[in-house]
Amino acid sequence: MFTLLVRQVLHFLGENDGREWLLKRLPKHSVGAEIGVYGGRFSKLILRIVRPRKLHLIDPWKYEADPTYERSLYGGSQGQSQARMDAMYESVVKTFQSRRVEIHREDSAACSARFPDNYFDWIYMDGNHQYEFVKQDLELYLPKVKSEGLVAGDDYAQDPNNWTKDGVTRAVNETIQTGLYGKIVTDDRTHQFLLRKSQVAQPQRDRAEVSSGLGYTA
Repeated sequence: MFTLLVRQVLHFLGENDGREWLLKRLPKHSVGAEIGVYGGRFSKLILRIVRPRKLHLIDPWKYEADPTYERSLYGGSQGQSQARMDAMYESVVKTFQSRRVEIHREDSAACSARFPDNYFDWIYMDGNHQYEFVKQDLELYLPKVKSEGLVAGDDYAQDPNNWTKDGVTRAVNETIQTGLYGKIVTDDRTHQFLLRKSQVAQPQRDRAEVSSGLGYTA
């Protein structure tokens, strides 16, 4: 929570928010995606620092009334209402009127089916931070990232007593342990993670689907 407040103050003052070091490690003039856009503040930093050839912004801009989301940015008193989410979406559309930017108002799982395999150079994940949703994003977007492509994200190593029960950390650590991704860096200070898709991740996934008879669904 403190980190988020600091970022909001820095944004108000027109300053950077401490995640620039990670963006500088992403390849320039690349194809990338940001999952979890909210008001588009970080999207502006991506465009300025990474200068992507194509940037996909993915967010449902949906107010969550369920008590589970009471302390989230898109639920409870912070999210306020669906009308506020709609207004935020309209603001993002007006802000990012560029052929380099494509906006997808859709949940990340459904949106994953829109992209071909081996499409993204990198993805930044900052969507639903509950464990099952983070794990789902990491798995669904695995084939969408190029071999040795990058997957990064926010809110790693947060307080395990927060509303998400540190779901990001648990999901990220699991995917590293299973070999789907290799760890480049996890930073407890800025709460960022940066992973690289394993070269053998795709064949392993395919074999698992054949043996179990199950596949990924959007």
